[in-house]
Amino acid sequence: MGGLLAVDMNSPGGFVHWNIFTVSIANLVLILVMVVIFGVALLVPFPLGRHHPEDEADTEAADPQVGAGGRDAANVHGPGPALATYGVATEGAGPEADGDPTMWTARVRRLGLRLLPPGKLLPDRQPAYVRSWIYVFGVATLAALGTAIVSGFAIALGGPDWWHYNPVGHFFNSLHLWSVEMFMAFMVIHLWGKFWMAAWRGRRWLTWMTGVVAFVFSVVECFTGYLSQQNLDSQWISISAKDAFNGAGVGPFFNAMNFGQMLLWHIVLIPLVLVAIVGAHILLVRIRGVSHPLPARRAQGRSARRTAAAADAADWRGPTRRYDILKEASIAGAVVLALVIVLASVISSPDIPPVTVQSWAHATPGDFMATSAAELAYTSETATYGPPYDNTATPAGSGMVQKIVVSWQLITGVMQPVNSARTFVLTPLSTRASGDAALRSAIEHYEAAPTSVQRTWDAAYLRVVPHVTFTNGVPSVPHAADGPVPILMASELTMARSGALDAALLSRHQFYGTNYTKPLLFLQDGSYFSSVAKKLHLLGTQWGVMNETGSYPGQPWLWLYDLWYQVPGFRTSSNVDLIAIYLTGAATILLLCVPFIPGVRDIPRYVPVHRLVWRSWYRRELPPPSPEHAVAQSPSHPTAPEGQRDHVT
Repeated sequence: MGGLLAVDMNSPGGFVHWNIFTVSIANLVLILVMVVIFGVALLVPFPLGRHHPEDEADTEAADPQVGAGGRDAANVHGPGPALATYGVATEGAGPEADGDPTMWTARVRRLGLRLLPPGKLLPDRQPAYVRSWIYVFGVATLAALGTAIVSGFAIALGGPDWWHYNPVGHFFNSLHLWSVEMFMAFMVIHLWGKFWMAAWRGRRWLTWMTGVVAFVFSVVECFTGYLSQQNLDSQWISISAKDAFNGAGVGPFFNAMNFGQMLLWHIVLIPLVLVAIVGAHILLVRIRGVSHPLPARRAQGRSARRTAAAADAADWRGPTRRYDILKEASIAGAVVLALVIVLASVISSPDIPPVTVQSWAHATPGDFMATSAAELAYTSETATYGPPYDNTATPAGSGMVQKIVVSWQLITGVMQPVNSARTFVLTPLSTRASGDAALRSAIEHYEAAPTSVQRTWDAAYLRVVPHVTFTNGVPSVPHAADGPVPILMASELTMARSGALDAALLSRHQFYGTNYTKPLLFLQDGSYFSSVAKKLHLLGTQWGVMNETGSYPGQPWLWLYDLWYQVPGFRTSSNVDLIAIYLTGAATILLLCVPFIPGVRDIPRYVPVHRLVWRSWYRRELPPPSPEHAVAQSPSHPTAPEGQRDHVT
């Protein structure tokens, strides 16, 4: 696949700086493309296709039993002769055909047929006003989701890590990346369209809410996918996200630094929930139908608005047109797959190797030794973090313990105990002490000393270690009253350079070593890891959660969460993670409850984006009024309530 790579996306990315914001050009390009696609979908006329005699027929006039769900789909009002068309027994067919009416099975069957008869489940007609590219993004989202699932299956064929070293696996990973990017982009555009169409009208609020919930779970699904990669990007995102999860009290149960846990959430738990929610959303669309066009003129008066609302909720009985749902889905799937293959072949996907303790010790040994000494002295960030790692930082407000009204960290307590001196220094060194008499003596000397003496040695060493020098890789620290600490730190550096310290921090886990909590906490305590992230523009002040390494687009759907870390008053607060969680949660609830919020739900009526969506329908149903028509519609010549033409408005 390397030969197909025509664009070098691994080179350093470009960024735009404005005021307090710094945004990657890759993210801006992706968002711009989404906006352009949305605008094109609004402005480009929808093709009419071949004309059929029955197209645009007034089905209500021809047969009041026929509606938008397809031929003989009028059974939405109850089982009747229409069901017989599909070979389905009806209530009037007798007990032999319908079974025992008191049986649970029979009741559920009748309910299912009443809510979702075959004519609605697989319709061959749809309302005549459904003629805009905006309607295409729902099925495009499903096509991209299917491509993401299938490409994920392909990655699973070789295991969770083969794509790091196998060209075929890397190509499958590229397919997965771009199908996911396309899935999220199409879903957001679909959400934009439904908002400006006020698609929650006509008792379709549950359809809107399941769509929003599906979007939220999609974000979580994509996020766990990033955490499962075991490369530099996933490392940095995990240690950045752990503060938010710990602040919310869910860190011990949703550990972003446990890549194995995140992988299982990504490939099993969240997909099951997401597919179920998407399925429910689709069924609701089929049951309730697509929302009717907004009235060209707003209904005036309570009675007129009530009449319009009833018309919105009623089944469509106006003109329909042919609609081959399976053909549309097949074409959408083919187009999405082709685009994904092109993107995966030309642009590929990023994969910068992770930072290890070994690479850290080789790159900046002085920083490594100073960090190890801080772990031994219990002065590092991890040592003073507080729950869920230890009880050092109490009460709330000290260390990394966050509190807004209540501290969820303190309520959850210590669930993943980490003793920095033993976890990162003494226990790993003890595994090598049996073959090193000087190291064994230094460990015994240090552990036998009183705590006050240990702290004196640690403080003395911390004062001189910034001045360490290296001769042929051997550290030389200025003399101080630091007891056996220099021997411990020199041995720690040797162990780290050999790679043994990486193994030691993972080897204490039984079975698979996929929980990187301890090595990542150790890396975070030093300055080397953050300096690497800063060069790649991954820091929180750089919208890091959104960004990807190189020039690739990252996770722009997380802009709302990352926004709060850029606000001057928030980013310096010790509770910034909780602030971001609370405000993002409030915004999500607001989006979920749009159908019930006066003013917000009326925005689409006053900002006439919907006129672009339904412009062909408005031209057909609302031609320019003649003088006689204008007189007839004047207040002195009342007519039927405004907006009831064809039961649409």
